[in-house]
Amino acid sequence: MSIELRPEWKRFKYRGRSLEEIINMPLDELANLFPSRARRSLIRGFTPSQKILLSKIRLLRKEIKKDQNKSNRVIKTHIRDLVVLPEMIGLTIAVYNGKEFVPVRVVPEMIGHRLGEFSHTTKTVRHGEPGLKASKSSLHIAAKA
Repeated sequence: MSIELRPEWKRFKYRGRSLEEIINMPLDELANLFPSRARRSLIRGFTPSQKILLSKIRLLRKEIKKDQNKSNRVIKTHIRDLVVLPEMIGLTIAVYNGKEFVPVRVVPEMIGHRLGEFSHTTKTVRHGEPGLKASKSSLHIAAKA
């Protein structure tokens, strides 16, 4: 018998449900807990590309159960509109942001959000200093990053 030492307020809960309850919950019941946009997305069903990604995630889950050395594998994807589901927790998914794949480690707090929210597509522009014999207008050209 293991006694959990963390206080009640530090344990993860999503809409009053513990993580174990959410993981064991069927998808249609889970959809009722989500906000309206995520709920409608799940009720409509998954697109073919989302189904392929989910099958890759489930396959990796099975491999991790057999061999713990595969737990650091990364799944690359262009699919940014997939709602984060409890079966993704603990995996690293590299989400494409238009230029590169940004590794996203899925944690319980991400449930109900979309993958693209954690892979930003734009950077803040940092303006550089003008070079030698440069005009004043060249001050406002973005520095190459």
